[in-house]
Amino acid sequence: MNPLTGETFAQVLVNWQKQHGRQTLPWQHTGDAYKVWLSEVMLQQTQVRTVLAYYARFLQAYPTVSDLAAAPEQDVMQLWAGLGYYTRARNLHACAKQVVARFGGQFPRTVAELESLPGIGQSTAGAIASLAYGVQAPILDGNVKRVFCRYYGIEGYPEQTAIKKSLWDIAEANVPKEQPGVYNQALMDLGATCCMPRNPACSACPVMHTCVALRKGTVGLWPTPKPKKARPELHFISLLLEDARGALLLEPQTEKGVWQGLWAMPFKACSSQADLADLSRIATAWIEQFGLQALSTEIEQQLAGLPDQPWLVHELTHRKMHFKVLLVKVPGVWPGCHAVGDKPVPKIVHKLLDQVRVLAQGSVPQQNTLDLG
Repeated sequence: MNPLTGETFAQVLVNWQKQHGRQTLPWQHTGDAYKVWLSEVMLQQTQVRTVLAYYARFLQAYPTVSDLAAAPEQDVMQLWAGLGYYTRARNLHACAKQVVARFGGQFPRTVAELESLPGIGQSTAGAIASLAYGVQAPILDGNVKRVFCRYYGIEGYPEQTAIKKSLWDIAEANVPKEQPGVYNQALMDLGATCCMPRNPACSACPVMHTCVALRKGTVGLWPTPKPKKARPELHFISLLLEDARGALLLEPQTEKGVWQGLWAMPFKACSSQADLADLSRIATAWIEQFGLQALSTEIEQQLAGLPDQPWLVHELTHRKMHFKVLLVKVPGVWPGCHAVGDKPVPKIVHKLLDQVRVLAQGSVPQQNTLDLG
């Protein structure tokens, strides 16, 4: 049998959604564009179970888009800290401000106007328009791409221009005039609960009998994976300066990058083969910058063992970061030190601090690298 298309495909999914789809997610059935938008941004490249707690905290802190727009950016970043992909948080705040300034605090109803806002692409705009306002708008997030690639037998990496255009053509042709929000939710739920990346539950799929991939035995092969390319590997020496309170020396990250808007320990790029002379130059600059002359002997002792210290490895989607760490404890209250919980910090700060303390206790064998997870 050939795959279903158009209204026929949509009706099957709408019926399935009402009986078997997810119904208890907190942003569902609200008709509230702010709540739908917030969930859609958080769900980009992040699993539902992770998002739920962050979503609840954001709504408690900022019940409306106007509340979010009025918040200091640092507060928004701190609430987001740990969720990753921090550009989303910066766009979230910028978008809220524009919704207030341009649309009087109400999200616009058209896909075109929604797409004009920071951080809202075509698929997110379609989700907001259909789920909140009942607009006949298509979506094409990661779950939907996987469903379409398998069901219609589309080979090729989904982000390639020609493949992506084909997927959008399918999305636009299938979205129904009636209940487009229910249909789009069904597509997302089908990808999340049946047509999963691994171990898909094909027997529970409402369109299994017309699925090309299932018929050909290629469900596990589609969508075609992204062509692999080597991730850059970056090496750093970082300074973990801790005062008597357990507070850490943290600096705001103002330059563009993955940590922009967050606070992190001082760190400098170095060679993967950094010798003691290279590391000493960096440490000397920090001694002068942070007034650590009285602790220079302790720092020199730390430096002497640094070339033999294992690299601490932190893996991100697009890069692999290696750290060697100077852990310096200073007496009293030190300028520039903050409780880690008082500032928006990336996960790496917590991970480095935990691992370096373990190393300092000598309970981890010296090896070439330690994976921070």
